[in-house]
Amino acid sequence: IPLITGFPAAFIGAFFTGSLLIETLFSLDGLGLLSYEAVMKRDYPVVMGTLYVFTLMGLLAKLVSDISYSWVDPRIHFGGQK
Repeated sequence: IPLITGFPAAFIGAFFTGSLLIETLFSLDGLGLLSYEAVMKRDYPVVMGTLYVFTLMGLLAKLVSDISYSWVDPRIHFGGQK
């Protein structure tokens, strides 16, 4: 079960790195390439915006992993003692 809690951290890192690689390789416009170009051009508002979106996606993945953790092991409860 600890594998479920560590999966989003590894998956999100690989996902963002892979998106930049795929977008560069196939000349696609996407969030990974946009953030990379914004960092290279020092366009700070765009960097902050893409960082915000990446952070929201990471938090959403962590929330899904926490919910699936309680789904896999029914002994886990996210409430107070009854």
